[in-house]
Amino acid sequence: MQPLIGELAINKKQYFVVNTLSYKTISATKESVAKEWILIDAENQVVGRLASHVAKILRGKHKPTFTPHADTGDKVIIINAEKVRFTGNKMEEKQYVRHTGYPGGQRFASPAQLMVRKPEAILESAIRGMLPKNRIGDAIYSNNLFIYKGAAHPHEAQQPKQINLKDIK
Repeated sequence: MQPLIGELAINKKQYFVVNTLSYKTISATKESVAKEWILIDAENQVVGRLASHVAKILRGKHKPTFTPHADTGDKVIIINAEKVRFTGNKMEEKQYVRHTGYPGGQRFASPAQLMVRKPEAILESAIRGMLPKNRIGDAIYSNNLFIYKGAAHPHEAQQPKQINLKDIK
């Protein structure tokens, strides 16, 4: 039996020979990534599920060019942050902990209290916890995430593409 082109017959077994010069693994860099602006309406969305989708988009895991060591994600604008919801009794029972920096300065707040004072902090905390805990996670969080209370935002010039989270898998 004659070996086929690209195959090698050794000891009656066929092995496929790959020409390693014909392909290259492409690693995305910060300069080669095309970033899009995405608008997400948080009205009536569950906090954890919304945060996991947003973290995936911020990280770039929804793109085929995902590279773990580079910022390959898109820029995300979230509006109506005050209209998110929690499941179960989390609105009253969940606790957000912060520290003032002084002895005995540990402070606790429930989501209901944060909704009154600063509703953006709830989504910021949830999304931040789903990003890497290193320099790239800090850069993604500070440069690519924009959360606003209400439907107005100052990024109309970027022409963000509005997406429905039910369409994303």
